[in-house]
Amino acid sequence: MPEYRERTYRESFKKTELHFFQVVVKETDLYIGVPRDRFTPELAEEVYDLVLKARRDMEQYLQFHPGFKESLEPVTPDPDAPKMIRDMVQAAAACGVGPMAAVAGAFAQLVGRYLANSYTEVIVENGGDIYLQTTKPRLIGIFAGNSPFSGRIAVKVPPYLSPLGICTSSGTVGHSLSFGKADAVTVLAETSILADAVATATANKINRPEDLQAATAFAAEIKGVRGVLAIKNDKLAAWGEVELVPYS
Repeated sequence: MPEYRERTYRESFKKTELHFFQVVVKETDLYIGVPRDRFTPELAEEVYDLVLKARRDMEQYLQFHPGFKESLEPVTPDPDAPKMIRDMVQAAAACGVGPMAAVAGAFAQLVGRYLANSYTEVIVENGGDIYLQTTKPRLIGIFAGNSPFSGRIAVKVPPYLSPLGICTSSGTVGHSLSFGKADAVTVLAETSILADAVATATANKINRPEDLQAATAFAAEIKGVRGVLAIKNDKLAAWGEVELVPYS
């Protein structure tokens, strides 16, 4: 089982000029950044209501489609499903995993797109899965368990890439299911839903440092992926629009 660690990495977000607030609805635990002078308590209530409705819709769908939640492989699209469900199915099918592999990215994206209608600077983080809308370069720190790279490097994201999904999967850190033993796989993609699914699929393919190159090449072939970083022990592989910089 992967090691569970408290979300202390969220402290790094406080280094930015944004105001961050937390919204929790059952297992969905969001950390959200918006311009400091634009935050109001009412905004947190709006986001809570948005997430609550989306969770209720998803839970109702899962109640009548019990195999959906448990599937570790792509499922047949359902045209009558809620849009979030349909987007998860599509992303999962692109990389050969079950649709719930994209659920954290789906909620980050839902809230991120909602806020991006009103704010130019938005960061929504959900268990290591991020929606980013920005007008300035941002650093996304990489936390990779016991790897010597953990907490020492970051991906520098230029504003022209946003809006962007940035999602991380690990077989050694966190509580999410992984069939691999990667310390971290971080994927940059056009949507957070796709980034989440691809990060899971890529991490599943890594058990040894020797697997990094092939796993990275797998992610690079998926349409909509902008970049990928994979770490195992003291080795890493990267592809695409991934600019690595020191981080502390």
